[in-house]
Amino acid sequence: MNKKILTLGMLLLAGLGATAQVSLVNPVPQEVTIAGENAIFEAPAQWSINADKRHLSGYIYDALMTASPEAVKKAPFKVTLGIKGEGKVARYKKLIPAKSEGYYMKVTDKEVVIAGNDEKGLFYGVQTLLGMMNEGNLEACAITDWPDVPFRGTVEGFYGTPWSHEARKSQLAFYGRNKMNVYIYGPKDDPWHRDKWREPYPEAEASRIAELVEVAKQNGVNFYWAIHPGVDIRWNDEDRDKLIAKFEVMYELGVRSFAVFFDDIWGEGTKADKQAELLNYIDDNFVQAKGDVAPLILCPTEYNKGWANEERGYLRTLGKELNKSIEVMWTGNSVVACIDKPTMEWINERIQRKGYIWLNFPVNDFVRDHILMGPAYGNGLDIAGDVSGFVSNPMEYAETSKISLYGIADYCWNMEAYDYQSNWEKSLKDILPSNPQALRTFALYNKDLGPNGHGFRREEGDELKATAEKALAGDQFAVAMLNVTCNELEIACDILLNEKNNPQLIHELRPWILQGKNLAAYGRTVALMRMLAEVKDNGSSTSQFISFENLYKQARSLQKQMFDLENNKAMRHPYQIGTKLGTKVMLPTLNKLFAQATAKYNELNGTELDTTAEYNPYKLSSTVTQLALLPVRLNGDVVEIASALEVINWQADGELLLESESAVTFQGMDFNFGVNNVAKNFRLELFVNGAWREVALLHYSEDDPVIHTGNELGGMTATKLRITNISGAEQKVYFKNFRFIRR
Repeated sequence: MNKKILTLGMLLLAGLGATAQVSLVNPVPQEVTIAGENAIFEAPAQWSINADKRHLSGYIYDALMTASPEAVKKAPFKVTLGIKGEGKVARYKKLIPAKSEGYYMKVTDKEVVIAGNDEKGLFYGVQTLLGMMNEGNLEACAITDWPDVPFRGTVEGFYGTPWSHEARKSQLAFYGRNKMNVYIYGPKDDPWHRDKWREPYPEAEASRIAELVEVAKQNGVNFYWAIHPGVDIRWNDEDRDKLIAKFEVMYELGVRSFAVFFDDIWGEGTKADKQAELLNYIDDNFVQAKGDVAPLILCPTEYNKGWANEERGYLRTLGKELNKSIEVMWTGNSVVACIDKPTMEWINERIQRKGYIWLNFPVNDFVRDHILMGPAYGNGLDIAGDVSGFVSNPMEYAETSKISLYGIADYCWNMEAYDYQSNWEKSLKDILPSNPQALRTFALYNKDLGPNGHGFRREEGDELKATAEKALAGDQFAVAMLNVTCNELEIACDILLNEKNNPQLIHELRPWILQGKNLAAYGRTVALMRMLAEVKDNGSSTSQFISFENLYKQARSLQKQMFDLENNKAMRHPYQIGTKLGTKVMLPTLNKLFAQATAKYNELNGTELDTTAEYNPYKLSSTVTQLALLPVRLNGDVVEIASALEVINWQADGELLLESESAVTFQGMDFNFGVNNVAKNFRLELFVNGAWREVALLHYSEDDPVIHTGNELGGMTATKLRITNISGAEQKVYFKNFRFIRR
């Protein structure tokens, strides 16, 4: 049977609520033949294991034993396990796909046979069996399966709170179940990975890494340990030997896969020839010498097309000089981007090998006021032959990240069959089987990133658009349907707040769930306002409490409650800077309805109620491309520009301009460009009484990257400020934070 047609049929069956057991499996298998219409049968209560002695223990056997059937020697239902070349599965030799990590599986009402092309293939066949049995049944079928992408998984490479030890163990188990084989350990806030890269881990941290390595092995995952030496590396034998020594220490802890990161740096560490020389030395004298170490991975300094300097020839130097066994990571056409065929053709030609994709999704370290619960989509379905690896950079919220990672696993395994919408529906049930509908209803408003410096957006509110447009056009039925939608959101939020089956998920989501309740209440109030807006003198009767003007007051109160919750640091996670949801369709629609209803009421009743809903009085623009799209946020009396995490190439005379709708009296200001002694290269000016006035910039000490202002700033009142690079040359800086305090 044609693979594509069969897979589509399986997905349709799943969507119609049929009990086809294979449709429960993630990732979707490559080739499936169903035995017939009555192929479903109840999974046995007992089974006997038929396998060579070496398969009667170890991680594959342990995985099989997590299923509910009891292993009994003479049970009539038999499970046969084996690897190509072993006698137990010899008769199936020709049916086993000759592909790395591939397997063949046959299921009847009498037995299951799983024959792997290799050990990992056998493990994945067991995972398919476990997935098929997820609801207590089995399905008579034959499956021939293998992965499209050799290396599939995640890179813990985000800025923010690193995952906890328990979260990492949970992730590794999740990867095993969903056939992902790579976890790259590279948290930016681990000092022994980056700032203290020359030093060994303290005993407690080393012990935890050793445990993670073991948990990874039990789940068929390559635990990659990454080092980030580029900030202060010296291209000499001493530093080279210290790096090798650090790898030796990690090898003793059980690590057998290694990566070297040179991302988000500048200066000496960015030289392509030096990087290639170092990586080749490591490859020749450590990786190849050990004999049991996975291919070395390099994350280059120019890791996306937008930063590639063709004249400098960085990427072509790597392509020419790096050993061909070394993998090279790539994020696409920009830092945050989807990957397609032209993207891969461009980079592969330069690095002279298949690129190893680092996908910056669902990471949210550049949009910390949003949590991302949408599907993984937008990547080409025709690039399987163009990539050597594909890893996702998740959020610091490990449990919530599993929603999108579920899709990454499916995509990397079987691109041609990948259907992101059906996969997303399955993922919600996998993450919270006790209440998937409540999670889905809430997740609908937590897909998009909102405006951000990378200009990367996601679908959100598509199912609301038609209703929203009709409501804004005056259709009262559509307004009533918006009210129903808001009721659904509130019900979902209340259910989730009392959810006990996945406490870590609810802990991560809690700030947004509470804001979701506010949003739902605001929506119900606005819907009632719109219904009553054209009733003359509705607010004049003292006997009728539910009046337009009381609803108006309630809406104003809810706007403030949403603002207060967003700015309540006690209610937020450590790096969280706000709490936003429904920002693409739901909230903008409600704000427009609020303004529309208030204007109609004013017109009919001669009142002057303020029609302003949610707005931002501050506007940012910049001739520095990487800064132009950064959001501006108000946090009480503190105005902040969102940070940018990559190196900023701030050209000579490039400026950043911040404008206010009304005059602001300044109390204080500071900002951090991540570089010591750089204040002299920039000029700060305020627009006061129609003219620009310069304000002094200084560092409090030579080793302090924070830039402060002169005393003259305090009490100045202005409508604009601008910062200009006056050095006459490009400045490579970070944009770690920027804030001013208003009186």
